[in-house]
Amino acid sequence: MNLPSWKQINFKKIRKDVRNGFTSLAEGGFKQIFNQIDQLGIKKGVDTMGVDKFINQCALLAAGSGAITGVGGIGTMLIGTPLDVINLITQQFRVTMAISYHNTGKYEIRFEDFFKIVASSVKADTKLAISKNIMEEVAEKIVMSLGSKASRRLVPVVGGIIGGTVNYLFIKGIAKELREK
Repeated sequence: MNLPSWKQINFKKIRKDVRNGFTSLAEGGFKQIFNQIDQLGIKKGVDTMGVDKFINQCALLAAGSGAITGVGGIGTMLIGTPLDVINLITQQFRVTMAISYHNTGKYEIRFEDFFKIVASSVKADTKLAISKNIMEEVAEKIVMSLGSKASRRLVPVVGGIIGGTVNYLFIKGIAKELREK
């Protein structure tokens, strides 16, 4: 398998594609991810395992996709990063719902109310109305928190360890932030 060399990679195109990804994520991706999550299943998971074990399970699932994305170097990073981001957002949403259920006893939540919680968990400005701009801000903050370590994921094996660790710590950090509020 021939992996592309640094000279063959068009970083301007990648940057433009990432920006377009933020826009499409903000325009419907978050709601689509939210709608795919089984809220009753989260309630059952928290009731069965407890909130701490549920959070740890979500963090481990996020770590798995981060490890897979980083383990193969640039080839798997380019292909796996979109899937990794989707999984990371899904796990963040699951943790947010679990903590919300644990604190309020209500497991069903509307997207608009839910997204205010998500926005506050990544320290976005929740005083703004739910709009494309705040959704773009949240998407950018989530991906940028991963992107700071993305260059290290280019090194096979080490990249897998770093990718998994970064994702695990990200989910644990979100959970800590939410529990303190």
